[in-house]
Amino acid sequence: MLVVVGSGNAGAQENTVIQAENVRFAYAQVLRVTPVYQTLTATRVEQRCDQSPVGDDSRLSRVVGAVKDVLARAAEDASNCRSVPVEREFRRPIAYDVDYTYKGAKYRSRLPEDPGNRLRIRISVTPVVAGARGR
Repeated sequence: MLVVVGSGNAGAQENTVIQAENVRFAYAQVLRVTPVYQTLTATRVEQRCDQSPVGDDSRLSRVVGAVKDVLARAAEDASNCRSVPVEREFRRPIAYDVDYTYKGAKYRSRLPEDPGNRLRIRISVTPVVAGARGR
């Protein structure tokens, strides 16, 4: 598509031709997708309580100990418990490095989502203008 822009002066008619960009769409073959992770660290405070040792290892003492543990959790002595900060790391994908090929050439792009096996690409062709040197 060509657009012709003319000046308002009818005597000296100058026309400027602006050509629309030559664009088409195609599909490239995805070779590899590598997730890019962000590592987050979260800290939360947990209660840690010391367990009192059981001296007798008989079956009856284990049952009594289990019952005591259940009851003790409900009414734990404050001297046996302390608040402890626990740090956890979480990794989450924030982007994907995608290696793909189109017409024998290999490319890499960072994308916000995993494209799967095929990647829709935009192909734009623009001629090099002779007056634009050094490009």
